[in-house]
Amino acid sequence: MHQDPELGLDLPRTQQRVLEALEGLGLRIQTGTGLSSVIAVLEGGRPGPTVLLRADMDGLPLQERTGLPFASRTGAMHACGHDLHTAALVGAARLLASQREELPGTVIFMFQPGEEGPGGAEPMIREGVLGVAGELPIAAYGIHVGRGPRGTFVTRAGTLMAGSANLRVRVHGAGGHGSQPVRAIDPVPPLLEIGTALQTMISREFSAADPVVASITQLEAGAAINVIPDSAALGASVRTLSPEATEHFGQLARRLAENIASAHGARAEVDWDIVYPVTVNDEQEERFAVAALRESFGAERVHESPQPLMGSEDFSHVLAQVPGCYVFLLCSPDVLPEGDLATNHSPEVLFDDAVLGDQAAALASLAHGRLLQAAQDDVRR
Repeated sequence: MHQDPELGLDLPRTQQRVLEALEGLGLRIQTGTGLSSVIAVLEGGRPGPTVLLRADMDGLPLQERTGLPFASRTGAMHACGHDLHTAALVGAARLLASQREELPGTVIFMFQPGEEGPGGAEPMIREGVLGVAGELPIAAYGIHVGRGPRGTFVTRAGTLMAGSANLRVRVHGAGGHGSQPVRAIDPVPPLLEIGTALQTMISREFSAADPVVASITQLEAGAAINVIPDSAALGASVRTLSPEATEHFGQLARRLAENIASAHGARAEVDWDIVYPVTVNDEQEERFAVAALRESFGAERVHESPQPLMGSEDFSHVLAQVPGCYVFLLCSPDVLPEGDLATNHSPEVLFDDAVLGDQAAALASLAHGRLLQAAQDDVRR
């Protein structure tokens, strides 16, 4: 998989590899109609509820620069470790299938494309992944690899990761000759003013206890250096930690852009697109996950983060409907000094796949342990 990443929602070769890896496990398999997803259902030998385990499968449009002998040379790269996620979920399926007879319930294995965009969780939910076992899962879990001491698990209750939104602003003016701006309505000055004002807006309109990050990552204006263009545009990636901040930012950004443009005699067109909601771990499921992982791997390897991350994740769509917990598994190689470690989404990032055994075992133990807990709760009742 690492040598052959695929992008977006259409991952036919990756999908085929997953299907081949699941052969012979006695799973009920369903593939997506509008995307290259795989849903596998394991029915245990004893009655009980349903738990969902999820892995994302897509890569990023980066040219890999790791120097690995199995590096991708396709112009795409698994720079966020989704190849490890997929392999680990296959491993979890094999572990749980080997314990089928003692399993009190059902496990859904959700192999999802498009996490890096345009988003695969929502389409899979629309195609029925949450109800494929006949009932809504009682819990959902996923594990994401990242930079840090190999073998360390990290999570937290409540908000774990930010919501993501895209802001696009296009200022419409009137083009003209570069030597005669007085005869034009130059859209560039108001656009630059809007970009600067957005940063000031964050510090004045949002509490430091509910932080917001806005990074302007795209700028567009004219093609000819001696022409004042008709329009100019910017694009920004915005991360928020609450639904209230998400809504408020969109409203304020629209008002700010329209008023600044109007002051220059121009007109602003604003597009506010909410990509992924905030990722929120259920408090009870987080407590269960931390306890289960500490029992399996030792307390020294499982940590709770004091604060959320500003990255985003479309597993948030699943956690909005099913209580669950998302966990990070750190897996940087030991041989590199800390300062040389590239981060996720870097063309030089390295993940030590020696963690795959633990990652698969962790996923399997979360599903198995949660079903056993539910069975015990039924006996007590």
